[in-house]
Amino acid sequence: MCTPFVLESVRHELSRRGFIAAAAGYGAIAATPIAAQQVVRVPKGFREVVDLTHAFTSKLPVYPSYKPIQIRQRFSVARDGFSANEVTFDEHTGTHVDAPSHFVAGAVSGDRIPAAQLIAPLAVVTITDRAAKNPDTLVTVDDLLSWEKRHGRLPAGALVAMDAGWDGRAANADRFLNRDAKGVLHMPGFSEQAARFLVEQRDIAGVGVDTLSLDAGAAQKFVAHLAVLGAGKYGVELLANLSRVPAAGATVFIGAMKHDGATGGPARIIAVV
Repeated sequence: MCTPFVLESVRHELSRRGFIAAAAGYGAIAATPIAAQQVVRVPKGFREVVDLTHAFTSKLPVYPSYKPIQIRQRFSVARDGFSANEVTFDEHTGTHVDAPSHFVAGAVSGDRIPAAQLIAPLAVVTITDRAAKNPDTLVTVDDLLSWEKRHGRLPAGALVAMDAGWDGRAANADRFLNRDAKGVLHMPGFSEQAARFLVEQRDIAGVGVDTLSLDAGAAQKFVAHLAVLGAGKYGVELLANLSRVPAAGATVFIGAMKHDGATGGPARIIAVV
């Protein structure tokens, strides 16, 4: 964090004619898209990198209990010599992690999730066809067993993610939240039985969804949350681009926030295939 003295020094230095001339050159480079500045290097042993993260914007749908994301510019290069934004948000907005402490008193907080658990084999369970016809559909134990029949037993330490095709609705909050006349949300999630199967009969690190909640939108109780987080596992919500990764074989990197006592927080989720 820059002190007021340092900020003033930066402004003073940037006012020098020679530095500003040089900065113009750097600005031209900075304005060039990153992809055009350098060759994108895929980690050895992988063929593609897929971003599973929604852009963190004020238009992104949020759970009704939370405030919309707010982003405002506090400093600008033209006025202050540097640029910086103020970002205000609830922990559980955007593509984000749910720590066990989100639902369980005294459980592990986000800052204490071991880093090794945030690199995981990715298993994608696709229910897009069912979800298109029935937004209240759930991932079931049968779905998980069918996945295993095709791909083998779920890998130890996996993130098991539901692909309901819901990320395609993110540009329209009303369509994403899918409220009925009574204000009840209708979007897919994990059944309690499927969540319990994963934490009791398989060795997973966490559960992910492309909706706002591990539980279905119309759920009366947070049964999937309690099963997953209650077992010391984490959740990842509002994932994107799951259709771009294979059902099995990808590895996911979860860049979770590490603020003190975190019950969760926005994260950059990257898959390598």
